[in-house]
Amino acid sequence: MPLLMLGLFLGQAPTWTTQTSSVAVRLRGVSAVSTQVAWASGAGNTILRTADGGANWQRLASPAGDELDFRDIDAIDARTAYVLSIGPGALSRIFKTTDVGVHWVLQFTNTDPDAFYDGMAFWDADHGLAVSDSVTGAFLVIRTEDGGRTWTAVAREALPAALPNEGAFAASGTSVTVMGRHLAWIATGAADRARVLRSTDDGRSWQVAETPVHAGKSAGIFSVAFRDASHGVVVGGDHTKEAEAIENVAVTSDGGVTWRRPRAQGLSALRTVVSFVPGTPATFIALGPLGGDMSTDDGETWTRLDGDGADTFSFAPGAATGWAAGAGGRLSKLTLARPE
Repeated sequence: MPLLMLGLFLGQAPTWTTQTSSVAVRLRGVSAVSTQVAWASGAGNTILRTADGGANWQRLASPAGDELDFRDIDAIDARTAYVLSIGPGALSRIFKTTDVGVHWVLQFTNTDPDAFYDGMAFWDADHGLAVSDSVTGAFLVIRTEDGGRTWTAVAREALPAALPNEGAFAASGTSVTVMGRHLAWIATGAADRARVLRSTDDGRSWQVAETPVHAGKSAGIFSVAFRDASHGVVVGGDHTKEAEAIENVAVTSDGGVTWRRPRAQGLSALRTVVSFVPGTPATFIALGPLGGDMSTDDGETWTRLDGDGADTFSFAPGAATGWAAGAGGRLSKLTLARPE
């Protein structure tokens, strides 16, 4: 469906509005709470928040005294958010605020020198999980059931064996996603095959499925998104070849038990984030550093989406309005429907 037709379908022509972040670092985390409140995060201890639809973005106090790269932020509401820093060993940490970033509590510090946490996701304010690259043939997944006060590692025997070098890409905070109360998916790459892990019991145990997405040391799946418990899309590519789009999208209609290539036109370049458009029957957008694509048929066919590139994206719950974030402190608001 052409972009104009999509606009007519949703009620208003799609528009990108560039916003001022007042930072120059790369932003790889963004989480929209509503059409007015959103949080963003990135390198150099950067955490941002808007409460007026993005007209103004405020830089919040850093949770740490040393310099961290906050690749993922998950906002629960207007006052509460979790933020994840990435890196080997103790550089991987999780902090939480419940007072709009005035105070941050350090909830988790990685103690494994070989682990590298990539992303996290939350079913609700209390229940969530985070995932690391694999270590010595084993995935590392931690869970919380008490709002992050305690984090418990999933038993090794409850996880599939990892391929050599297999892990998740910390490019957009969307290599892991959750749905409902019990479902979760983790997308992988950097190995000789790209796979998706799936849990139906709050992340306590996991199964793994092969995908047709091209994989390699710098390639694989970067992002996973679902519109319901059955229909999902994964996207990715090779981050050393951003302009190429070789077998970098797959779809599922059985909850991630099996994955296949789309029927027709695929993506047009590396895509680091995919997101379902709320309120539509089957529309997804996929963005990457060089631009975006759109599908209105559950990822079966894709067309170019107008606008600049981005590393990550988040729609406001229940609204076809959201924010993209990327290099150079870029923040841009996408409106596909009339604001609430």
